[in-house]
Amino acid sequence: MLTLLEQLDKSTLWHSPGGIHPPELKHLSNQSSAATLALAAQYIVPVPQVGEQAILLVNVGDKVNKGQVLTQGKGFSYLPVHAPTSGEVMAIEPSASNHASSLPVMSCIIRPDGNDTWTELTPATLTELSKSQMLARIKDAGIAGMGGAAFPSHIKLNPASEIDLVIINGVECEPYITADDCLMREHSGQILEGIGIIFALLTPERIIIAIEDNKPQAASAMKAAIINAEEQGLLTKGCVRVTQIPTKYPSGGEKQLIQIITGKEVPSGTIPAQLGIVVHNVGTAFAIKQAVLDGKPLVERLVTITGERVAQPGNYWLPIGMPINDALEQTGFSPQTEQRVIVGGPMMGYALSNLAVPVLKGTNCLLAPSDNEIAADAEEKACIRCGECAVACPALLLPQQLFWHAKAEEYDKAASFNLKDCIECGCCSYVCPSDIPLVEYYRVAKSAIRLEAEEKLQAEKAKQRFETRIQRLEDEKLAREAKAKEAADKRKAAMNSSDKNAVAEAMARIAAKKAAQAITTEAEEASSTQAQSSMPEAGTTDKKSAVAAAIGRAKAKKAALAAGTGDTPLTIEPTTEHSEIDDKKAKVAAAVARAKAKKAALTAQANNDASADSTLTESISTGSMATDSARSEPVSSEVDDKKAKIAAAVARAKAKKAALAAQADDTPAVPPLSAEAFITETLSPKPAVSEDIVTQADDKKAKVAAAVANAKAKALAKKQQSQETAAPETSADTSSATCIETSADDAKKARIAAAVAKAKAKAAQKRAEQEQQED
Repeated sequence: MLTLLEQLDKSTLWHSPGGIHPPELKHLSNQSSAATLALAAQYIVPVPQVGEQAILLVNVGDKVNKGQVLTQGKGFSYLPVHAPTSGEVMAIEPSASNHASSLPVMSCIIRPDGNDTWTELTPATLTELSKSQMLARIKDAGIAGMGGAAFPSHIKLNPASEIDLVIINGVECEPYITADDCLMREHSGQILEGIGIIFALLTPERIIIAIEDNKPQAASAMKAAIINAEEQGLLTKGCVRVTQIPTKYPSGGEKQLIQIITGKEVPSGTIPAQLGIVVHNVGTAFAIKQAVLDGKPLVERLVTITGERVAQPGNYWLPIGMPINDALEQTGFSPQTEQRVIVGGPMMGYALSNLAVPVLKGTNCLLAPSDNEIAADAEEKACIRCGECAVACPALLLPQQLFWHAKAEEYDKAASFNLKDCIECGCCSYVCPSDIPLVEYYRVAKSAIRLEAEEKLQAEKAKQRFETRIQRLEDEKLAREAKAKEAADKRKAAMNSSDKNAVAEAMARIAAKKAAQAITTEAEEASSTQAQSSMPEAGTTDKKSAVAAAIGRAKAKKAALAAGTGDTPLTIEPTTEHSEIDDKKAKVAAAVARAKAKKAALTAQANNDASADSTLTESISTGSMATDSARSEPVSSEVDDKKAKIAAAVARAKAKKAALAAQADDTPAVPPLSAEAFITETLSPKPAVSEDIVTQADDKKAKVAAAVANAKAKALAKKQQSQETAAPETSADTSSATCIETSADDAKKARIAAAVAKAKAKAAQKRAEQEQQED
């Protein structure tokens, strides 16, 4: 069996599946030599990598020369951008892109000065350059694939695996396009020099120049250039050969061409370099020669301008960045109604919606067809599942399945049918009887899958950045803790025994202070809770006592008034002996009650229970001898004191009542009176009263005077307390209690004043008794 190299030397070819034979129509543009056009009014140089991988080196108003570098950057796929002509930078702004969408892209607008002055170039020879220097020159010149893909050439020329075979693609199978054909016919020698540079970089065993059999002049020119290069020693004899392949579309595809030349099929998801094969376009070889040997960057390329609507079809050297409308205008473009201009060929190209877009490095054809050449878009009809698309597919895919999933936006299922292996050649759309634009569906699906993959990649990068940040913060925290611990250890080691004891004592004092504060807080909370719980009960008891006292006073007053309105005169014979005994008993009982009250007050004061001395004020009217009492009800906890005083008053009333009852035995006509009625009746002025009765009245007056003095003393104490605490006065009608805080000294003074008044009353009583005895 022959080896691959032996088969290549014999020009053995293999069959490629699928493909079609559309009309070539290359005769419109290959009948003349390549030409140049006049300078345009302005040039639009896209700089899409600025802001991501590069920076712009010029500003608005700067002067630039032809070939001057406009951007600078770093990156695996970065390619610099150069000025296509000399002139002035007019603007740096977004401009419509050379794409089917015409989306704006950042661009540098240059106005030419008409001189087309080159920047300083640095030519070199192949022998004086190393491989790294060659690759650097290729990258600095901005060389990209000229076949349409525009993939950076320095990447393909520096593969990771060993390369055995290099294929120079001169097939140019797309209808109408003749740029590579013209380049091979007119610049075959320079193409061979570029092939020599590729050979020096990759050192393959064979280099095959593939040309379709419909380009005999180009094949002859390349064969002659090979012989000349071998004679000059630029190439090893027998290393480079020309292979003509049958004309069929799309034989120029990278994977299809490899299969035709070698019989090997590139697996899905891999690149040809993994098979030891690299494919370059003839235009790329020409640009590599200019970059490495002449020092010229890629600032222009050969473009086919063709179609029946172009008066001067042909191949023209167009500067990168030249507006397409200017190029068409200089070649006699006459648009018709709804004229379409296609970038690329009729099979793989795309129509432009805006002609004011620049020529790019991958632009190989501008097609302006008439209605006779390309019909208007037909209405899409339903798929009839004829299977013609599957027969024509050169990638052996299932176009109808891809169509269904792409139309339903089931992109994951479309990907499972190897959508990424579609080369978008258009064979399926060309043969479809239902006029379904299959390629358009595939492009949309590819874009959606690509966008989703980018979003996932960005999310993964964001996740990695977040995890890195969390790890960094954790590391910083641990470093701070370690640093603090180290500093503490150093301080501890440097500290002597006295310092350690001082620190321990300080910490002990702090702990003790905190404990004391906690105990004080708990005691305050407990006392406040107890006070709040006891205050409502005391207030309720005081109110009930006040109400009961008021009711009793009202009843006594009513009885006294009723007794005073009787017609029978009051004649009483006092029994002084029994009266004095009962009065003494009442005073003793009152003294005992006061002692109990005082003891209760002292006990309450010792228990820190806030209490206010109760003040009882009685207002006695001397004219009518009727007692209108308006007593201030207690609001403190001294309930026992009040009860004792009430008990004393009741005892005195009972004693007086008993005395009156004894006198009533001698005068049966007079009904017995109550104590309060007796006092009222006695103090009232009566005509024809006996001397004994007058004496008894004087005695009562003395007691009343004592009571009045006692009331005045208590009123004075209350006034002093009101001035100090600014408490509201007590209402006489409602007999409501007022809360007054008094100190122990003020209460003591009030009691002393009351005792003095009582002593004065007793003295007056004694004087009255002595006078009575003397009489």
